[in-house]
Amino acid sequence: MGDKKVTREYDDEQMRVFTQAVLSDLRALEVMLDGGMFEENVRRIGAEQEMFLVDSAMRPAPVVTEIMAEADDPRLTTEIGKFNLEANLTTRNSEGGCLRAMENELNEVLNVVRQAGERLGTSVVLAGILPTIQLTDLTAENLTPNPRYSELDRVVTQLHGNDRAIHIKGLDELQLILQDTYIEFCNTSFQIHLQTGASDFVNIYNWAQAISATVLASAVNAPLLLNHRLWYETRIALFQHAIDTRSTVHRERNQPPRVNFGDRWVDESIIEVLREDAIRFRVLLTQAVEENSLRSLASGIVPKLSAWRLHNGTIWRWNRPCYGIVDGRPGIRVEARYLPAGPTVVDEMANAAFFLGLMTELPSEYGDVRRLMSFDDAKYNFFNVARNGMNAQLRGFDGSSRRVGRVILEELLPRARRGLDRAGIDAADSGRLLDIIEARVATEKTGARWMLDSLDAMDKRAKQNVRMRTLTAEMKNNQLAGDPVHTWKLAEIPKQSEWIDNYQTVGQFMAVDLFTVRPEDILDLAASLMHWRHVRHVPVEDDAGRLIGIVSHRDLIEIMAAGKFESDKAIAVRDVMHTSVITVTPETPTLDALYLMRDREIGCLPVIKNDRLVGLITAHDFLTVSTKLFEEKLIQQRNGGA
Repeated sequence: MGDKKVTREYDDEQMRVFTQAVLSDLRALEVMLDGGMFEENVRRIGAEQEMFLVDSAMRPAPVVTEIMAEADDPRLTTEIGKFNLEANLTTRNSEGGCLRAMENELNEVLNVVRQAGERLGTSVVLAGILPTIQLTDLTAENLTPNPRYSELDRVVTQLHGNDRAIHIKGLDELQLILQDTYIEFCNTSFQIHLQTGASDFVNIYNWAQAISATVLASAVNAPLLLNHRLWYETRIALFQHAIDTRSTVHRERNQPPRVNFGDRWVDESIIEVLREDAIRFRVLLTQAVEENSLRSLASGIVPKLSAWRLHNGTIWRWNRPCYGIVDGRPGIRVEARYLPAGPTVVDEMANAAFFLGLMTELPSEYGDVRRLMSFDDAKYNFFNVARNGMNAQLRGFDGSSRRVGRVILEELLPRARRGLDRAGIDAADSGRLLDIIEARVATEKTGARWMLDSLDAMDKRAKQNVRMRTLTAEMKNNQLAGDPVHTWKLAEIPKQSEWIDNYQTVGQFMAVDLFTVRPEDILDLAASLMHWRHVRHVPVEDDAGRLIGIVSHRDLIEIMAAGKFESDKAIAVRDVMHTSVITVTPETPTLDALYLMRDREIGCLPVIKNDRLVGLITAHDFLTVSTKLFEEKLIQQRNGGA
């Protein structure tokens, strides 16, 4: 998430001073480019690994502060959510055994986190979006206590307005209205950095845009969000929604979002992109200005460009230009931000090898990508792949459309192999990693496909939270084993499991696909609903989703006994419903809800959040839990007796 040192309280004058520093840094960058101060004839590769921290129930574990203290590793840093963590890997020259060294370091740092987590009862899961994450996890309590994150949430929400509409449609459809940016907690990625010489950076950057779709296609690993099956890489849609600063007026004017792919090729200089970002997107965060970059340049000092880098860190292009200093020399690099975390370290490294091979070979073989395809086709390909994964059709250099798998296997993989050879990468590493891409594409077994197929094969009678927990637990186990995702067996719900972990709060197992009626509906509709859906309670809500009352099967029996159903006059729901309804929230502990139902002798509890009906639990739900717990207790006793 960039520089953590930001100013929380500032006035208009301080904002103007900081904005001036951003512009000064940008001018200094332009002077350095024009003066040939940047490194040439160099290729370096690096990466950032984001990850989820989970507890024994595979739920998000908001313990990042404790993990950081326990691990005490300078490569680790916080992310926006307390259950997110990031590792920054060592930058290496892209040659020889660099990919193997990066893979070893990645495994090493993950083991550091795992060992720290063992002492805290947590573990690590690599996923673009954690399947078990719920709306109840997206709260201010789980925002990492750092000024950058709280200030970013405050400013972005202030600019956008309180009602943030999230609407993503895939196999299912998700619609939310949120009052904050905390849904960004859901995303984690594996970001690849490629530094190259300044003189050919424009062509390299354009090629990074052009290949994004094909690199992403076999890497998709985020098909689920809040129990909904959406895009194969839902992060692409979610991130734009989560950090959108545009008000309704700005959206009507088609102002681009801060999370974007871009709208055109770069023509002459990367300065084109940076200038547009400086004037298009207002400054969100500020910090004390400690450097006059132009004066530093005049004194022979390579400037840090801290102000511009902070601003650039709040503009999330899927391929973002970045600046850094290595061994006293300034350098410029592409940060490929679109790849998800996981499914395994070796899968991620295969993605990195594919990216590096294409970025080495294609510019050398074809030259300027602008002569081969339109930017609109590159952009179309990117979002089409994010939606459809390996099912996507790509528009190629000749304008024709073909299935993405054919393009990769027939055209791009051979070129990626030549590219890694051209870069001097060890043949054993390049062969091993690109063979994984080939097998994954040939079988179309991506991380996203594994998740969807696993869910489809599971017992449909199992509660949603059990299915998501099973999926996440199998992901974690497979990641520890280290085998690439195309070799994984589908996840299966175990006969023996720690069921109690799945039922700690009401929100973990409440029904959310509810059938309801309105007060003005006829009672016969509620009766039919109960009969057809085999339920004993029907909530009554208004058009805004506010709970008005509840109708029970007992009410219908009493009315039938009184002969009122035989009357010619239709009975309205409002004339029968109970309006004094006992409710709970998603955060209510399960035992509290169980005792409440027992003590008040009621058969169901509507679940309310922000004055809206969000779920329902019934006595039958508790019977299911009790039965499973009893069965598991018997199994434990038998095993202990043996």
